[in-house]
Amino acid sequence: MAGHPVHYAYLLESLARPGIRYVGHTSDLKQRLADHNAGRCPHTSKNLPWKVKVYVAFEELASAQDFERYL
Repeated sequence: MAGHPVHYAYLLESLARPGIRYVGHTSDLKQRLADHNAGRCPHTSKNLPWKVKVYVAFEELASAQDFERYL
């Protein structure tokens, strides 16, 4: 995938409340995790901090979005 944009579908798990999960997609996984842990996402701000449990990289944004819906 070198030279191509990469899109990630990811699954987060709350460290404060194991079993609470969140699914999303992004093109910058490291920054997106930082955003979640900084409370910048209303859907995840109540269960900080988060860790990445699973991520899958895709060349196409639509594929990442489809996989997010699947999860």
